[in-house]
Amino acid sequence: MMARAAIRVLTTEGIRVPEDVAIVGYDDTPVATDREPQLTTIRQPLERMGETMASLLIQVIAGTAPAERALIMPTELVVRETT
Repeated sequence: MMARAAIRVLTTEGIRVPEDVAIVGYDDTPVATDREPQLTTIRQPLERMGETMASLLIQVIAGTAPAERALIMPTELVVRETT
Protein backbone atom coordinates (compact mmCIF):
# COMPACT_ATOMS: atom_id res chain seq x y z
CA MET A 1 0.00 0.00 0.00
CA MET A 2 2.87 2.38 0.79
CA ALA A 3 4.51 1.74 -2.56
CA ARG A 4 1.21 2.42 -4.36
CA ALA A 5 0.82 5.68 -2.42
CA ALA A 6 4.39 6.65 -3.34
CA ILE A 7 3.67 6.01 -7.02
CA ARG A 8 0.53 8.15 -6.82
CA VAL A 9 2.38 11.07 -5.18
CA LEU A 10 5.34 10.85 -7.55
CA THR A 11 3.06 10.76 -10.59
CA THR A 12 1.12 13.77 -9.28
CA GLU A 13 4.43 15.64 -9.03
CA GLY A 14 5.35 14.75 -12.61
CA ILE A 15 7.95 12.16 -11.63
CA ARG A 16 7.83 9.08 -13.83
CA VAL A 17 7.99 5.51 -12.50
CA PRO A 18 10.29 3.72 -13.38
CA GLU A 19 11.98 6.20 -15.73
CA ASP A 20 12.86 8.72 -12.98
CA VAL A 21 12.40 6.64 -9.83
CA ALA A 22 12.22 2.86 -9.32
CA ILE A 23 9.75 1.59 -6.70
CA VAL A 24 9.80 -1.83 -5.02
CA GLY A 25 7.06 -3.07 -2.72
CA TYR A 26 7.03 -5.90 -0.22
CA ASP A 27 4.93 -9.05 0.31
CA ASP A 28 3.55 -9.35 -3.26
CA THR A 29 -0.04 -8.71 -2.21
CA PRO A 30 -2.80 -8.38 -4.84
CA VAL A 31 -2.23 -4.60 -4.77
CA ALA A 32 1.01 -5.24 -6.68
CA THR A 33 -0.86 -6.22 -9.85
CA ASP A 34 -4.24 -4.54 -9.52
CA ARG A 35 -3.33 -1.41 -11.54
CA GLU A 36 -0.70 0.05 -13.84
CA PRO A 37 2.19 0.11 -13.49
CA GLN A 38 2.43 -3.33 -11.95
CA LEU A 39 4.63 -3.21 -8.87
CA THR A 40 8.01 -4.93 -8.58
CA THR A 41 7.95 -6.61 -5.18
CA ILE A 42 9.61 -8.98 -2.75
CA ARG A 43 7.66 -12.21 -2.23
CA GLN A 44 7.89 -14.12 1.06
CA PRO A 45 6.74 -17.72 1.60
CA LEU A 46 3.87 -16.66 3.88
CA GLU A 47 2.16 -20.06 4.06
CA ARG A 48 5.44 -21.81 4.88
CA MET A 49 6.23 -19.15 7.49
CA GLY A 50 2.89 -19.73 9.19
CA GLU A 51 3.27 -23.50 9.16
CA THR A 52 6.79 -23.26 10.56
CA MET A 53 5.79 -20.88 13.33
CA ALA A 54 2.80 -23.05 14.29
CA SER A 55 5.10 -26.08 14.48
CA LEU A 56 7.59 -24.16 16.60
CA LEU A 57 4.80 -23.00 18.92
CA ILE A 58 3.67 -26.61 19.41
CA GLN A 59 7.27 -27.55 20.24
CA VAL A 60 7.53 -24.69 22.75
CA ILE A 61 4.32 -25.78 24.47
CA ALA A 62 5.55 -29.39 24.55
CA GLY A 63 8.93 -28.31 25.89
CA THR A 64 10.80 -29.75 22.92
CA ALA A 65 11.68 -26.56 21.07
CA PRO A 66 15.22 -26.37 19.71
CA ALA A 67 17.57 -23.92 21.39
CA GLU A 68 18.19 -22.20 18.05
CA ARG A 69 15.07 -20.29 17.01
CA ALA A 70 16.39 -18.12 14.21
CA LEU A 71 15.03 -19.25 10.86
CA ILE A 72 15.91 -17.87 7.45
CA MET A 73 13.42 -18.48 4.68
CA PRO A 74 13.91 -17.74 1.01
CA THR A 75 12.47 -14.62 -0.57
CA GLU A 76 11.99 -13.87 -4.24
CA LEU A 77 12.30 -10.65 -6.22
CA VAL A 78 9.33 -10.40 -8.60
CA VAL A 79 10.30 -7.90 -11.28
CA ARG A 80 7.41 -6.05 -12.88
CA GLU A 81 6.96 -2.57 -14.35
CA THR A 82 8.13 -0.24 -11.57
CA THR A 83 11.85 -1.02 -11.86
